[in-house]
Amino acid sequence: MIVQEDFLKKLRSSFDLNEYEVKIWTALLSRGLATAGELSDISNVPRSRSYDVLESLEKKGFVLMKLGKPIRYIAVDPEDIIKRVKKTIKVESDERLKNLDDVKLTNLFNELDLLYKNGIEHIDPTSLSGAVKGRTNIYNQIETMLSNAKKSVVIITTSDGFLRKADDLSKNFKKLSNGSVKVRIATQVNDKVKEVAKSLKNIEVRNLKDNNARFVIVDSKDVLFMVNHDKEVHDSYDIGIWVNSPFFANALENMFNLNWNKLEVVK
Repeated sequence: MIVQEDFLKKLRSSFDLNEYEVKIWTALLSRGLATAGELSDISNVPRSRSYDVLESLEKKGFVLMKLGKPIRYIAVDPEDIIKRVKKTIKVESDERLKNLDDVKLTNLFNELDLLYKNGIEHIDPTSLSGAVKGRTNIYNQIETMLSNAKKSVVIITTSDGFLRKADDLSKNFKKLSNGSVKVRIATQVNDKVKEVAKSLKNIEVRNLKDNNARFVIVDSKDVLFMVNHDKEVHDSYDIGIWVNSPFFANALENMFNLNWNKLEVVK
């Protein structure tokens, strides 16, 4: 049986299987019912490994062992497998989240917090800066900044960036809209942006034409700015520079304020 490598890689990633597991599994799917030896021959997995691989797949709910001799294995409907995998992921995720919540109540967390606060006191404020690599990490950093906002948030972004932020940071925006934090967003406006902007209560969005800049300023002290055009860089290679500098933040925000009143309000 010849299966494309790209297909196998996608299956490994999606279902968290190793190379032998995905080869044996696809071989069984193509047969429906087979012995370990037959699957070994079809998949080119060493026969000495096929038994423990099948045992692993059985534990994960991907195959069933048919009673009788010789021992044969039955393929499980992929739709049922997806349901089982989703359930397993949810159980594991809930357990990890609970463990993390429990850690916050322990002395271990208090010691970590104390280490951080003691360490941060020895840092020159001008040294509080760093590079953030990858769009996922960039959005995690923005989320942290928004969570700590007390007075103001300024965001300049592209239309694509606006739509991503409205989706990925929706909980943060909802929380900010109910508080005393003033949130202003300048972006390139199109029909989709207008539609989404209307759903952001108490957050002012204005049209900044021909703009490709991307940065976030929080409380006139924290700045995160991206160094690449978001359409010219892959998500994984996007880079943001975070700086904790009231001087730099104020200078950047003052330039933003000079243009803000000139921009068209998105209704």
